[in-house]
Amino acid sequence: MTELIEPMNDVSPVRQVEAKSRGRRAHPPTFTEVVYAHHRWWRARHAGTPDPAAEDEYDSVLTAFEARHGPIVHAYWCSEIESAVALTEKKRRLRSPVFGFHRESDWATKTAPAVASELHACDELAVRANAVLTGVRKRICLELVVSCAAHLLSLVDTRAGVGGNTKTAAAVEHERVEIKKVKDYYCDAANGQAQLIYFGGIATVMVVLAAICSLWLSITWATPIAALIAGAIGAVVSVVQRINSGSFELDYDVGGPYIFFLGGLRPLIGGAFAVAISFAFDGGLLHAPIAATESTDHRRLALLVISFLAGFSERFAQDTLTTVLPESKSAPAPTPAASPSSAKASPPSVDASSERSTT
Repeated sequence: MTELIEPMNDVSPVRQVEAKSRGRRAHPPTFTEVVYAHHRWWRARHAGTPDPAAEDEYDSVLTAFEARHGPIVHAYWCSEIESAVALTEKKRRLRSPVFGFHRESDWATKTAPAVASELHACDELAVRANAVLTGVRKRICLELVVSCAAHLLSLVDTRAGVGGNTKTAAAVEHERVEIKKVKDYYCDAANGQAQLIYFGGIATVMVVLAAICSLWLSITWATPIAALIAGAIGAVVSVVQRINSGSFELDYDVGGPYIFFLGGLRPLIGGAFAVAISFAFDGGLLHAPIAATESTDHRRLALLVISFLAGFSERFAQDTLTTVLPESKSAPAPTPAASPSSAKASPPSVDASSERSTT
């Protein structure tokens, strides 16, 4: 299995020379071809009869493969079966390198479904790490994934698997625990990276809001504008507090742009709640808990504090706004007072029905 193949139009001159010199390859070599060439070279060398043709074949295929995907930085080759796992790194100018996780293990795992299942888990982790993580965290996670896959392949290699089924099952269970640790590392790293992107969206929107609101308030006082910036600041403080407490989890597999967008919405939501509460105070639906004799500056400060709390806690804002809603208590409908005539007419009707029922 080969993951993360780059576009076909990015062809290296070395690969073209090798393909033309051999005259039978019109495509870049796959990892499977590298594994088979390596196995033939290794079998001849291990048998003590080096085969120059097999060595040249392996060198040619490996050179073309690395020209396409980058040098192999970590690999495990089975000694008895045509199976292997490898990690490649292709460096790029002024950009982060491209890593590739490659695996060919169908021959080794066709009679070991438990090992095949854990290798599929390694594939999933490698794809997610390559798509989500960046920088040193990506390299660390991929190196750990390749190490786990290499240990799993060593269990099904004929030379390494002579310990029996019991020991192999125990070793598979141990590797399952190690893969769980790698997955936990990926989740922590991805969530931390998503938090940075999320906070980047918050900071971008906050800079725009602060510039607009500061310019407006420098010209004239406007209660909704002041409430907007106070609520946005409260939302930012709330996010920072949750990040510091370690209780802020994000859906990091949705991609960086969407996380940035969600972060930009957070101060806008806090500001919207604050503006709604400011309108409720201005409209007389709510009253600030301060004395009527207080100055205008004190009233403004009180409103800014309430706006900050509205952005800091959405529950506080919702509870405050619900207090202005009219109470809708279901009370039983009052029974109309009976008139004297109806009171007199009622007993005969009851007696008549009683007579009919008894009849």
